[in-house]
Amino acid sequence: MNENERNLRYNAYVESKMPKTKPWPSLFHAFWVGGLICCVGELIKDLCLYIFPYMSTQEASNWALIALIIIAAFLTAIGIFDRIGAYAGAGTIVPITGFSNSIASPALEFKREGLVFGLMAKMFIIAGPVIVTGVVASVIVGLVYLFI
Repeated sequence: MNENERNLRYNAYVESKMPKTKPWPSLFHAFWVGGLICCVGELIKDLCLYIFPYMSTQEASNWALIALIIIAAFLTAIGIFDRIGAYAGAGTIVPITGFSNSIASPALEFKREGLVFGLMAKMFIIAGPVIVTGVVASVIVGLVYLFI
């Protein structure tokens, strides 16, 4: 068997095992679940402003983000967030909840390897490159802004 034939057989095998998705229902589920997550965030922000009228809108937004991060991490810990993610796809990944999930999932997966070498070392395995890229890009943009 030559390499080309092997590649064709492998691609056919992968295609047969890959789950079939329908684009329009997937888009609809991602849209409404992502929108619902954003609405929950707005609700938390509005509740903060209602309960604490002296709070600025920026502070209330920050508290809403913190609450969404905690809720997503909790739902990841009890296994519900993965089911929501399987149903909604990118609808759960795009908001800040996806970032929370990308930190909590590896931490839970590697916790049996110990606190330092498992939990702490593997926590940022997925989100780490995103954080580093964001920090480096912000430093570069800050330096460009400083000299212009």
